[in-house]
Amino acid sequence: MIPILFEDDGIVAVDKPEGLAAIPERRPQGGSLLELLEARRAEKLYVVHRIDKETSGLIVFARNAGLHRWLCRQFEGRTVAKTYLALCHGTIADDRGTIDGPLRQFGSGRVGVDTERGKPSVTEFEVRRRLGAFTLVAAYPRTGRRHQIRVHLYHLGHPIVGDPLYGDKAIQQGFGRLMLHAWRLSVPLPSGRTLTLEAPVPESFAGVLEVGDTTKQPSEPRDAGDGNPA
Repeated sequence: MIPILFEDDGIVAVDKPEGLAAIPERRPQGGSLLELLEARRAEKLYVVHRIDKETSGLIVFARNAGLHRWLCRQFEGRTVAKTYLALCHGTIADDRGTIDGPLRQFGSGRVGVDTERGKPSVTEFEVRRRLGAFTLVAAYPRTGRRHQIRVHLYHLGHPIVGDPLYGDKAIQQGFGRLMLHAWRLSVPLPSGRTLTLEAPVPESFAGVLEVGDTTKQPSEPRDAGDGNPA
């Protein structure tokens, strides 16, 4: 059962578990979130944005073509703010920072920083906790490139825990999931109000955090401001 976080006449927001593709894959290995929701609800849904298959958390779908166009313009215009939680390897010394690294996708499916041929890509981050050999950060993507947060933190020298593509494979295979969670989203609506939604941290994520004092919900991040989601 996919948890519904919010719905009205134009929007349905859900909490995607890790391991489930957001939309149908080129080489299907099971169903996708979109297909499951459409079948369950017996209605057509419109894709506004997506998150990686390995990532858990918040996704919004439009329920009609008009609002779909509106929401897509908000994402393209970078008026949508998204906050992700990421557990990284190592201790990040700075309390906050900005990673400005142009990204380019390679034929292997991996993405890397390429200052000459990459597309402009910016991610801001803020340290939430330092947990021994790990650091929990809130990440605010200002652009929306594929694998952006994953590659930027890897480029910083602190790959996300459990990432199957970025980082030491022998170490990464020791974790049951990619420790990246789409936690919060704020989007302007045609009415003029801003809708802010949040996906709770799943047990699969919280369980890994138990290496330190993680009995409490991650503290509130600062206001993410305007930014385009990854």
